Amino acid sequence: MIKRLAIAGFAVTVAACGGARSGAHASTSSVRPVPLADGDLTADQQVTHALHRLTFGARPGSVAQLHAAGLERWIAQQLQPESIPDTLWEHFAGVFTTQSASVKDLVDANPPQDIWIKRLRKARGLPDTGRFVFSAEDSVDWKLVNDRTNRLSGEIVAAPVARSQLSERQLLEVMTAFWENHFSVFAGKMPTRFTVLEYDRDVIRPRALGKFRDLLGAVAHSPAMLYYLDNWQSASDTAHRTLPEWRAAELATAAGKPVPRKGRRGNGLNENFGRELMELHTLGVAGGYSQRDVIEVARALTGWTLQDPREGGGFIFRPEWHDAEPKTVVGHPLAAGRGIEDGEEVLDLLARHPSTARFIATKLVRRFVSDTPPAGLVARVASTFERTDGDIRAVVQAIVTSAEFFSHAAYKSKVKSPRELVVSALRAINAGGDSTPRTAGVIGRLGEPLFGHVTPDGYPDAADAWMNAGAVLDRINFGVNAGSGRIPGASLDRWPPSWTLAFAPLSAQVDGVVALLLDGEASPDTRQILMTGQNPLLALRADTLGAGAMAAPVGTPPSSKLTFAALVGLALGSPEFQRR
Repeated sequence: MIKRLAIAGFAVTVAACGGARSGAHASTSSVRPVPLADGDLTADQQVTHALHRLTFGARPGSVAQLHAAGLERWIAQQLQPESIPDTLWEHFAGVFTTQSASVKDLVDANPPQDIWIKRLRKARGLPDTGRFVFSAEDSVDWKLVNDRTNRLSGEIVAAPVARSQLSERQLLEVMTAFWENHFSVFAGKMPTRFTVLEYDRDVIRPRALGKFRDLLGAVAHSPAMLYYLDNWQSASDTAHRTLPEWRAAELATAAGKPVPRKGRRGNGLNENFGRELMELHTLGVAGGYSQRDVIEVARALTGWTLQDPREGGGFIFRPEWHDAEPKTVVGHPLAAGRGIEDGEEVLDLLARHPSTARFIATKLVRRFVSDTPPAGLVARVASTFERTDGDIRAVVQAIVTSAEFFSHAAYKSKVKSPRELVVSALRAINAGGDSTPRTAGVIGRLGEPLFGHVTPDGYPDAADAWMNAGAVLDRINFGVNAGSGRIPGASLDRWPPSWTLAFAPLSAQVDGVVALLLDGEASPDTRQILMTGQNPLLALRADTLGAGAMAAPVGTPPSSKLTFAALVGLALGSPEFQRR
């Protein structure tokens, strides 16, 4: 009975909500399958595992679609996201007015208050300094601007969450999230409220499966990173000549004239970006660099700055700030008298360094395989990184087609981060997209606010970072809220299996929920909780389960007031759903 219910649920869902998006799977004939190494998982487990690790979670019908496409071909297609039609996301993206706008245009129309006042002074012929007194009309106008800015800036976190939920290009979404965490920036320290829009949309996402050097270069030129790590203020100190000074000194020496004296410049050298570029972005903390290398890289990147950053300006190189004296970075000499090419050569050197290959390989194997990355796989992946000149697509393919990936040791060994938990729950019950920042707020309250990590090391990718007593309770409560429709877009009316399961006997409901939401795998303790409506870790709300079920001790027959929505919520909050 339960197997028939589950299969019927999948079939109805594919017809109801998957058919319009089946183009992504209809085009698989044009994609060459990738061979998979022999692991020790069954065919069904391989499909489940691929959906857990290469997507933000299965949607109704995903298992059937993947079986129909073939795992090898499906993985190959996900590695080529440009081959996948993304109609659902593209249609939903229309609700976000910021998605097609430039940061410069957004800031021009929605400036911060000091710039708005500056423009108002200029328009009225007032002096640039002194107190500005708001008139009643000014106050009304500014409130309109501020309210609009708040609404639009909410889209900056809402859009990535909705995209990771709705997009068919799931591996691209996973890799975009990975790189945004690897090259972490903090939204609270941005030049404008719209800067991270450009970072996600124009810097990271287009290069998430491309060449690492291209991605590294785009990050190094981005307003988000240059502002966050203070490189936009970094200039040659008085001990070194700038590029114009170097040219002048060279000409003076050739003409036998006195060499011009140097003056003090700006804020001087800032080492922040140089340090994090090596420690967090490329070589890793044990990558073989010294404090002297940090200083030399910082010197090479002087003059890499921004044009009017708080007004949405982009990258600009200022030769009058650049240290043009000779340098040596990890044993590699940089000649004197050069400009922006100093920084570009540093990026070339770091992107192709063997320590970078090992560091990136380790982080990717940790993300896709295990919190304790298998050393043999890391070595092979690092070799692929070096052999392909940092081809991210090839590196990911080496991981997700390996025997270590399809092993029992890897299967459901990872704990979902808050973003993975929330998005996977919404995908599991076929929730609609959320155009507001409310869902992003839920992720934030669970401990992972988007672009909200203050320090540049990003959020950790290991179970012990996410699982403690308080976090477990919050996750259980989230599951209950999602099942009860308290999360935007989450309604069991959108989940076709509920149309039949909700009217089945309780034992059939439990078996159906386990099959559809927990991959058919539930411990005796979890089944007991689902049958009784009692989770010993959390006193569930009376308006969710009913007073009788709440009062009944574990092990007694469940109350007739136990709702199907509550049952789904308990499943979404279960230990089995927390793992991927």
